[in-house]
Amino acid sequence: MGSKGKGGGRFRVPGAPAMPGMRQIEELQSQLAAAQQALAEETVTATVGGGAVSVTMNGQQEVKAVKIDPAVVDPEDVEMLQDLLVAAFNEALAQSHKLVEARMAPLTGALSIPGLF
Repeated sequence: MGSKGKGGGRFRVPGAPAMPGMRQIEELQSQLAAAQQALAEETVTATVGGGAVSVTMNGQQEVKAVKIDPAVVDPEDVEMLQDLLVAAFNEALAQSHKLVEARMAPLTGALSIPGLF
């Protein structure tokens, strides 16, 4: 009853993939850190309103630039400018999320954890 056999006392479900070793985990962590650093350097730009408003965001969802065409700055219609800004920020965020997914997919392909990135 006290015999551990070849498994060394570890419980393993038949047919389940083996858990990665510590070296593999450390290597993956290093690759993830490098990819996240690279994402800080990559940008996406969303333009709305026919070029009236542009928002540039990096892969870490940090806004790097906002450009507004002076022609859309109308003191009588501030609401339109606000709507354009919201649309541009949301589109830039969506593009940034896609960029992150594309860059991280090769590293996290086996890890399908909802909300990880």
